[in-house]
Amino acid sequence: TLLHHKHQHKQSPSQLTYHNYNHQYTMAEAAKSSIRILVVVSSYTQGFIDRLSEEEKKDDAIMAKTDKTGWYLPEVAHPYVSCKEKGYEMTFISPKGGLADCDPESVSSYAKDEACQTFTKDCMNDKSQLPTVKISEVADVAKYDAIFYAGGNGVMWDFKDNEAQNKAAAAIYDAGGIVSAVCHGPAGLINVKLSDGKYLVDGKTVCSFTNGEEIQAGKFSVFPFLVETELKNRGAKFSCVKNWGCNVERTDRLITGQNPASAGAVGKAVIEALEQK
Repeated sequence: TLLHHKHQHKQSPSQLTYHNYNHQYTMAEAAKSSIRILVVVSSYTQGFIDRLSEEEKKDDAIMAKTDKTGWYLPEVAHPYVSCKEKGYEMTFISPKGGLADCDPESVSSYAKDEACQTFTKDCMNDKSQLPTVKISEVADVAKYDAIFYAGGNGVMWDFKDNEAQNKAAAAIYDAGGIVSAVCHGPAGLINVKLSDGKYLVDGKTVCSFTNGEEIQAGKFSVFPFLVETELKNRGAKFSCVKNWGCNVERTDRLITGQNPASAGAVGKAVIEALEQK
């Protein structure tokens, strides 16, 4: 569990200022619930520095504009609040494990958002970091009820080719569990292959942050790939609404959302699917 992970790494007292951090693991309602969810966030924080030339990296003015990135706060916080109300047990995963940095822009933009405030108090330290473990540290991963991939620009560098996470998602789905993702989070679905050898998204209706939204956000040319394009290349039936509109798709036990505005609705769709099991 994350509680064990916290003591194992002997973090300093300043790193342990999570207010109600242990709530989700120690309160009675969590003990009553048998529902367990893996929540996957990015470990990547370097922004777009790896897209710069060596000469550009020597230019302080250019480097100053290279935004730090990470996982996107409301895309975790909004589903978290709904799942917390149900008493579900959530384990936070990242490719590297340890403290995973939240995208600073999302922290400032959603400072007054009630769900984000709740999640920050419950789970994050004073540096906007979330304690996580690597998927390899999770025992019997196929027995988890659901896995959820949160977005944020960082996932574009560390989700798609993470073999351990890909295998975990496939194992959960093959065992009858739910696989879900929002915004850029579906990057983590692109290379998931099921036991029958087919890609998870093949033939299923899915959504993610769209190419149109990437253009409007000014990121079209800086990412190593585009999520919409790659999902289509894997045989997915891609669904989208107007830029920044709420959009959630469910095919069988695969649930996806288009953008940050869809995160809360994805969380509720996952809960609905879990209650139908």
